[in-house]
Amino acid sequence: MLRIIFAVIVSIPSAIIFLLRAHYIKVHFNDYTEEDRYAFIKKYAVTLKNNARIETIGSGYENLPKEGGYILYPNHQGKYDAVGIIIEHEKPCTVVMEAKRSHLPLATQLMTVLNGTRLDRSSPRAQVESFNKIIENVKSGKRYILFPEGGYNLQDFRKGINCLKEFKSGSFKCAMRSKCPVVPVALVDSWKPFGQNSLRKVTTQVHFLPPICYEEYKDMTSRELAEAVRSRIEQKIQSVAAASQES
Repeated sequence: MLRIIFAVIVSIPSAIIFLLRAHYIKVHFNDYTEEDRYAFIKKYAVTLKNNARIETIGSGYENLPKEGGYILYPNHQGKYDAVGIIIEHEKPCTVVMEAKRSHLPLATQLMTVLNGTRLDRSSPRAQVESFNKIIENVKSGKRYILFPEGGYNLQDFRKGINCLKEFKSGSFKCAMRSKCPVVPVALVDSWKPFGQNSLRKVTTQVHFLPPICYEEYKDMTSRELAEAVRSRIEQKIQSVAAASQES
């Protein structure tokens, strides 16, 4: 909470400009390319990172598909997760976010500018419509960030448990139906920026793992694919932890 308050105070001038420009882009949406809108969000994501005393390092950029649409499936640790991925992901991508959270200040501007997809968990019909939108957009070359855990528990991380929750198999059906590459993303210490009551500089990590292409998962069930992605992310987190202990 302390870092959030500090970042908000330090970022007030930037935040005002961000809100005004985001509104302008919303009104003149068609005048901006996807690249323009992504660059705008990325610029202010970097500003937030710097003002909040956060360092983010990444790896595995070579694993990202060079062409076509795909879905990034990261583990979920906290409020900084999507920000960290956007900072490290060069090409334009957008976010799938739970509907209620997506209407919070700043989140709603991010979703509007990036043309993100809101997921209403209270309405099965709305969820189907959202997934159909994702499927069509991915087929047309769009890239999405979708958190298959659906949530996170900060208390676990504060206790030193860098664990993964169950990956919901339903979140992988849109990838399977669009036949797109599935890119596991391992986030390390991403909970720390806004999960610790401290202003000490923190470092988060974003690791893009080798994609699972359609030919590899076409005979899997959605549950098997979810477990495969979860397993790869878990292995990467464990290897990072082991390397850290050795050093």
